[in-house]
Amino acid sequence: MNLIPVIMSGGVGSRLWPVSRKTHPKPFMPLPDGENLIRKTFIRAVSLDDVVEVLTVTNDELFFKTEDEYLRVECAQVDLSFILEPFGRNTAAAVAVAALQVSETYGLDAQMLVLAADHLIRDQSAFTEAVRRARVLAAEGWLVTFGIRPEYPETGFGYIESDGGLPLSGGFKVHRFVEKPDLATAQSYMSAGNYYWNSGMFCFRVGTLLEELRIHAPEVLEAVRATMDCSRLSETDGHRCLRLDAKHFAKVPDISIDYALMERSSRVAAVPCNIGWSDIGSWNAMSELTPMDACGNRCEGEVVVHEARNNYVQSAGRLTALVGVEDLVVVDTPDAILIAHKDKVQDVRHIVSQLKRSGHDAHLVHRTVHRPWGSYTILEQGDRFKIKRIVVKPKASLSLQMHHHRSEHWIVVSGMAHVINEGREFMLNTNESTFIPAGHKHRLENLGVIDLVLIEVQSGDYVGEDDIIRFDDIYGRASG
Repeated sequence: MNLIPVIMSGGVGSRLWPVSRKTHPKPFMPLPDGENLIRKTFIRAVSLDDVVEVLTVTNDELFFKTEDEYLRVECAQVDLSFILEPFGRNTAAAVAVAALQVSETYGLDAQMLVLAADHLIRDQSAFTEAVRRARVLAAEGWLVTFGIRPEYPETGFGYIESDGGLPLSGGFKVHRFVEKPDLATAQSYMSAGNYYWNSGMFCFRVGTLLEELRIHAPEVLEAVRATMDCSRLSETDGHRCLRLDAKHFAKVPDISIDYALMERSSRVAAVPCNIGWSDIGSWNAMSELTPMDACGNRCEGEVVVHEARNNYVQSAGRLTALVGVEDLVVVDTPDAILIAHKDKVQDVRHIVSQLKRSGHDAHLVHRTVHRPWGSYTILEQGDRFKIKRIVVKPKASLSLQMHHHRSEHWIVVSGMAHVINEGREFMLNTNESTFIPAGHKHRLENLGVIDLVLIEVQSGDYVGEDDIIRFDDIYGRASG
């Protein structure tokens, strides 16, 4: 029976600011081992039996970033497909559109394994066994979730309660889902012994899922069908991409798959498992991935401590020193620093909300911004000027574009640049430069096999990123 892992990558991870931001969210954050969560999730998915395709549901703006991560993985040949959302619409919409897509390609007997792109699972063999048991239940017509055996009375997770009846083959029938509890309630769940953390992972036979959606959430299913009828299916580098129509997608109810279906259906089962699972939902959870010193400090980067205890420090770019402090989280990035008490790390999301309200772009982008063609880093910015370091990947090309309010000087640091400047084409070697006046149509390409690195100096009345008119773009991005 075909298995299609569906990787859902839609969350921003605001509690992990300032590293996690809208254009570089939690799944792409580097972990202490050098990997990131989305790559680990992909490796975990393609390692399972019977996988014929990996389907990813993500934001349109993150497609190229996600594809790059997958292509870094050396694995057995597996098809890749993407459903690209114009904006987030919660998990019921994502699961429903994935189910309809899978049913069209593989039929109603295919099985979907729904995975979050930003969860960590440390025990691959235990995960593989849990999936095997879930697939047996799914084939019998159950909607299957994965219940994590609780290790402590966690108040940040939802819970699943067993119905206490006869066990199913490899699992149990779910009596109810419960919301995140207070500490006393979480302690009572631990004592009861029949409560499990709700992992947010699922396994379904596609036909069963669609039938249950038709019964319990018909408004979601029909709105998703209408969206797909008006959406655009294309192929990019051999990968199928369904770009959802924004007008119709906005009409899909904004509801989670738990509320829309799992809490309403009588056909829900759970597989209890101990797979080393974590949703890495806060800086405290992230800190546990770093070894602790004799004073309880966990430090990444160049860190010096004196009479400091039980702190977590992440400082990749410069020296950070702590003196006489305890129970702090310190996260330093090139353009923002977070200092929080360990007991308050869940409230970091309130800082992100304040940044949004004030219009500050630190909730959106880092100083280094990734694009389909490569990346740029803002080195310095002031009144009427901006200096960038630009890296263009081999065989990649920026759009044919024009700026109204700024001129640009390009200096090649390494590699060779193919330049179009107002109809004139020429090559720039290392240590050569050129000038792009405001109003000139221009394009930058890397025709070589190594990265093209250059310094761009912008000057003019306005140097914002939205001063751009695209005339031609190989990545399908709109003008502006």
